[in-house]
Amino acid sequence: MSASTPKPTYDFELIVIGGGPAGEKGTAQAAYFGHRVCLIEEWKELGGACINWGTLASKTLRESALFLSGFRTRQLGEGMAVEFKADVSLSNFMARKNMVQLREQQRARRSMEAPWHNVQIKRGTARLADPHTVLVKTLEGEITLTAEIILIATGSVPARPPSIPFNDETIFDSTTILEMKRLPKSMAVVGGGVIGSEYACLFNALGVKSALIHPKGRALDSLLDAEIGEEFMTRIRSAGVELFMNDSLESAARTNENTVKLKLKSGKEMEVDALLYALGRSGNTGGMGLKELGIPIGKYGHVERVDPMTYQTTIPNIYAAGDVIGAPALASTSMEQGRLAMCHAFKLHYKSKLSTILPAGIYTIPEISQVGRTEQDCQREGIPYVVGKSRFGQHGRGLIIGDTEGMIKLIVDATNGKLLGVHVIGEIASELVHIGMACLMYDGDIDFFIQAVFNYPTLGDVYKYAAYDALGKLNRVRAEAVKVAEQLRAEAK
Repeated sequence: MSASTPKPTYDFELIVIGGGPAGEKGTAQAAYFGHRVCLIEEWKELGGACINWGTLASKTLRESALFLSGFRTRQLGEGMAVEFKADVSLSNFMARKNMVQLREQQRARRSMEAPWHNVQIKRGTARLADPHTVLVKTLEGEITLTAEIILIATGSVPARPPSIPFNDETIFDSTTILEMKRLPKSMAVVGGGVIGSEYACLFNALGVKSALIHPKGRALDSLLDAEIGEEFMTRIRSAGVELFMNDSLESAARTNENTVKLKLKSGKEMEVDALLYALGRSGNTGGMGLKELGIPIGKYGHVERVDPMTYQTTIPNIYAAGDVIGAPALASTSMEQGRLAMCHAFKLHYKSKLSTILPAGIYTIPEISQVGRTEQDCQREGIPYVVGKSRFGQHGRGLIIGDTEGMIKLIVDATNGKLLGVHVIGEIASELVHIGMACLMYDGDIDFFIQAVFNYPTLGDVYKYAAYDALGKLNRVRAEAVKVAEQLRAEAK
């Protein structure tokens, strides 16, 4: 553009398509610094899958299941005469979920409408006509909006294979499960990833006879340290979840009795009251016109070739963030991606890259959280390591709350004592993991835990004893190294 050519004028400086975690935080980031922003959302409420169908809903339902089933009361049963009987109806199961969702929807709306943001919100579906023009199909008709910058944050949707006869009574995906009309007596969950494992655990806690079907040998196989994964499998099996690993769904058919008949690849057949299909999610990019603009879309609908530092697509003024670009597809990460994209777009220099240390929280029963390397990572990378572990039941707080099987596991560099990874299984794992994450963020070693003073009795104090366990192993490794060195010197003489 020559000096005499006027700069194009647009309706907005930024249009954000999608009001989930990436879209909301990207919008707020730009608007807070005075940029004119329009947020386009198809659903009647902001929040995307995170608030409306996924993260928030399933975690709230988990807490409801633990309360209504008397799960935590039963944990305290040793030494107490406890009888807990709750009338677990679908309405009281869903009630708190609905309340939490409403409040979070209101929070998101207030944030966008706040005077320091002053975001215009348009309800409708969006399609890109060119790199600066968005056509929005609303109830009143189609409108045309233009912007200098566009952020695609449309999230993902559950995979729905055409061979599965989904319906609103017995066969659900991870979105429609929240609309079930009755609490089943039995349920099969296909897919042992995060969503499937979480729902299998929470329905099992409610007394629903639950089966988990997964094509790999272990649920959450690609996510967890192998020892933690095996511990999880043992715990849920003992809690009553029936496991069908290394197996997959061959067919599903609704019967006249309003049940579902399943046949697995192994030949196993079963009949259940409900089926939840939770195997895979696809990027929500259908009908957006991205391919036509030259933005590559993958086999499963995700935006591809997105710059991992700036979140620019192959068209520099169009950014993409959150689940729509694929893994890690965590709400926390999506929020940061949205913020970072807009920091780059509007040259807000205080935030320039996504942390390389990302925690993962899995709200199964038991809860699991981790950050950093696994044992398998160290083996693959050739890093010498030792492991330090301590069970909750070895500590006062674990005994008080009745979670004696919970555990903190530390992965430690055997050459220098540096912390490499933290793995927690048990109560408030997703909170506890942040203590270890802080140590990792500042390249700390296990001396941090040994020197720190933790409140007593707390689960945080478990870190100290896991660190002492690792220290003992480090000392044995070092003593062995000294012994080998002395032997070599003696042989050299």
